[in-house]
Amino acid sequence: MTSDPRSFAQDTIIHRKPRIIDNIMNDNNYPQSIIKQLINFKKEIADGMVQPLIEDAPDVQKWNNIWKKYKDKTWLELPWYFAEAYFYRRLLEIVNYFQLSSLGNRDPFSSLKKKQIEESLTPLSLAVELINGIEDSYLCFENLLHACLWGNRIDLSNFTVSDEIKRRQAMIERENLLIDDFPRILKVFTEQSPLCIALIGDNVGVELGFDLYLVDFLLRKGWAKQVTFYLKPYPFFVSDAMPKDLLETIQAFNKTSGQLYLLGKHLQDALSKEEISLSSDWFWVSPYHFHEMPISLYREISRFDMVIAKGDVNYRRLLGDRHWSYITPINEIVNYFPTSLLILRTLKGEIMVNLIEGQAEKLKVEDPDWLINGKRGIIQYVERNE
Repeated sequence: MTSDPRSFAQDTIIHRKPRIIDNIMNDNNYPQSIIKQLINFKKEIADGMVQPLIEDAPDVQKWNNIWKKYKDKTWLELPWYFAEAYFYRRLLEIVNYFQLSSLGNRDPFSSLKKKQIEESLTPLSLAVELINGIEDSYLCFENLLHACLWGNRIDLSNFTVSDEIKRRQAMIERENLLIDDFPRILKVFTEQSPLCIALIGDNVGVELGFDLYLVDFLLRKGWAKQVTFYLKPYPFFVSDAMPKDLLETIQAFNKTSGQLYLLGKHLQDALSKEEISLSSDWFWVSPYHFHEMPISLYREISRFDMVIAKGDVNYRRLLGDRHWSYITPINEIVNYFPTSLLILRTLKGEIMVNLIEGQAEKLKVEDPDWLINGKRGIIQYVERNE
């Protein structure tokens, strides 16, 4: 809850969300009428009641039906994930994202995303050259999983991850893994391939670049036969990837040279052959947790052999964003999920399970911010009906 005293959830509302509004005003040439509404939104978050959506848009009724539960609440009296998801939806209403106007479909985070994509090309190029030079396919795969994991540190909605941690090379960091199921994961891919896979995406930039590289690797190895990217249908959590961001990333690869250029060509070819497909269901930006997914999406996901869930927010949604005991087995929580899960998550939220007795207490002594500073991560495999 955002009401939890001195919690990261509370700090998110008090400090991070107003700062995101300030960045939007600085990065976009919005008219004064919108600037005024953004300023008023900051005031509402600081000391006002949570207001409903008032625009004419297809999803307004769905959101307002949920808002009714919190109509007499302040922003510091809400479930944390609802507060975050609703914050971004309210932002888009204010900037006229869903309206037929000159501002319609204009991503308020577009300049930041483009910068992330541009700045990712050099480190991605170096990493692709390095990993492609590894002759051992299994070691290559392990490097790629680590790259996809640690690339999640660069999250434009999160101001708590230090620059030192963000600058770490996105390669193998076994010492910072709290859970490492790589041997089990490797066995699944080598013994059960080719798999039909879904990837629930997260951030643009380095992270999405490594996700694309991983997918290309799995397709070329014959470990995957088809991959579906589940992406956001509209701007969300600042740097979360939409279909357009993925396509722009591939286009950026195609304007480079060397191994990164070849990766772009491979990905373009896989898209044309429908070995890679893109999906952007409203559920991925909804205030619902994964155990609340609609039956149609549940049935769709059940057809995949594996779902790769990226990032901290997807982890929170898998666990219902609840304060489970740190030693709770994850399979007891996510047994509702329709297929096997590969979870790649750097810790940036106050929720964690599947640790051994005393591990969390030891970590807290070593590093009081271990849950939120992005230094540690997990590569976790949860088999269906495990």
